[in-house]
Amino acid sequence: MNDRILGIGAVVLAGVMFWQGVGLEAPFSYEPLGPRAFPLLIAAVMALCGIWLVVKGGGQTEPNPPGANVRIAAMFAIVVGYGLIYQSAGFIIATALMTMLVGKLFGGGWLKPAIGGVISSVFFFYLFDRVLDVVLPLGVLEAWL
Repeated sequence: MNDRILGIGAVVLAGVMFWQGVGLEAPFSYEPLGPRAFPLLIAAVMALCGIWLVVKGGGQTEPNPPGANVRIAAMFAIVVGYGLIYQSAGFIIATALMTMLVGKLFGGGWLKPAIGGVISSVFFFYLFDRVLDVVLPLGVLEAWL
């Protein structure tokens, strides 16, 4: 039954993504497909996977181990928090903070996830913003970058 519930949730979420993605329009045409192609493609793949889960169904599943539901809820809260601070804090700070919290959530200490988060967020910022010319928010670092 868990697979079917997940499949129904995926189809509903894909429908919301499709509904929101259809209305995306760029103020100017900077690529042939426009900004709606990626969310619509992701929504289609998600819907197909959800339908597969609903049709396939599932056998008996093991219950989550103790503490797993708390970690799942914490992961959800971290992702929502990331979305809320992304624009104001900027890509580098928001991504480094999210990486650090997720690393801690999965049993890491504070130092290694912090170092990994800072290095990866700076690397990906320069890769996307400077090399691939994908504009990412600078947030509070705007004066320095």
